[in-house]
Amino acid sequence: MALINDNFIKLPGSYLFSDIAKKVNAFKNEHPDKNLIRLGIGDVTRPIAQACIEAMHRATDELSHLASFHGYGPEQGYDFLIEAIIKNDFEPRGIKLSNHEVFINDGAKSDTGNIGDIFNKDNRIAVTDPVYPVYVDSNVMAGRAGILNKNGCWSDITYLPCTEENNFVPSLPSEQVDIIYLCYPNNPTGTTLTKAELKKWVDYAISNNSIIFFDAAYEAFIREDDVPHSIYEIEGARKCAIEFRSFSKTAGFTGVRCGYTIIPDEVTAKDCNGEDIQLNKLWLRRQCTKFNGTSYVTQRAAEAIYSEDGKEQVKANIDYYMENARIMREGLQKVGMNVYGGCNSPYLWLKTPAGYSSWQFFDKLLNDANVVGTPGVGFGPSGEGFLRLTAFGRRDDCIEAMHRIEKYI
Repeated sequence: MALINDNFIKLPGSYLFSDIAKKVNAFKNEHPDKNLIRLGIGDVTRPIAQACIEAMHRATDELSHLASFHGYGPEQGYDFLIEAIIKNDFEPRGIKLSNHEVFINDGAKSDTGNIGDIFNKDNRIAVTDPVYPVYVDSNVMAGRAGILNKNGCWSDITYLPCTEENNFVPSLPSEQVDIIYLCYPNNPTGTTLTKAELKKWVDYAISNNSIIFFDAAYEAFIREDDVPHSIYEIEGARKCAIEFRSFSKTAGFTGVRCGYTIIPDEVTAKDCNGEDIQLNKLWLRRQCTKFNGTSYVTQRAAEAIYSEDGKEQVKANIDYYMENARIMREGLQKVGMNVYGGCNSPYLWLKTPAGYSSWQFFDKLLNDANVVGTPGVGFGPSGEGFLRLTAFGRRDDCIEAMHRIEKYI
């Protein structure tokens, strides 16, 4: 008799963005003439950089010739891309990495969800609240979360509230935790930590033998000098941190799928006998077993991001989205709304008007202004009373959305 993993049954019935899609589809069926502006899911709208497209064409042509054909590649990625990453993303910030410490993947979501494979299920995790749902849901699936309480919190997860009251800067845990998820610039709030604030987390992790999972998927959108682009800018982080990066938002690879994970040699965890085990070696073993690597064509496209033309074209796209963020932020503030994020991030965290829950305000924007956002409560209990908007839309849509919101709020 086949048995299921019962932890999957513990999960809420559907993923946040599936719930949104159902509501949006129902609205479209009832109002087919309405022009919806979608600023909810963080999908990009600008075309992929031309340098990347040209690299993909060249790589595809290579596959059509016997002499240049590529079959299976290395599971952890080709050296040509790994070396470009180290040279451009880390060396300019004084960070030294070896090739084997970089693992190419099919996007940060996969690795942030799968990294738990190499950790014992009895580890206690801590997450900022609100939080990207994958961090929590993947641990529910693994059996680390416990029971979902009526307040929306899982019994075996430590929540670190990020609210207006603490300026969205989480406090260190008051109880022992083993694994800490940090995402900065933050999804969904768009807020950041300074280098001094992040140093407190590195010091905590070292003192408590904890591991930090640092999601830096939005580092390319940072504009302020004191905001770290990598956790490895912080002294000691190589001992306690795994970092996840993505090309999805920076280079428009949401449909192409490519990113990478950094696991320094110094990061270790204990086995059942109390011995230190290198996580780098465990992750390599996991990847070689469960992952066949990112395609050659995709990795050549990612390599082109670091060419001179690629850098210029990618920067132009990022600047475009950040100008959208500025327009939206100022437009929302103009009508008296409290808005956070949008300065070092493409996400804006909007406080709902008095008397509106997250889902009620979502419904109002959908039905009155025909604008789609993401209800904050979908990211965790501390997200109640907020709504997330993204700056990844087209410029005219972002401007029109602000006009509509001004009319109906």
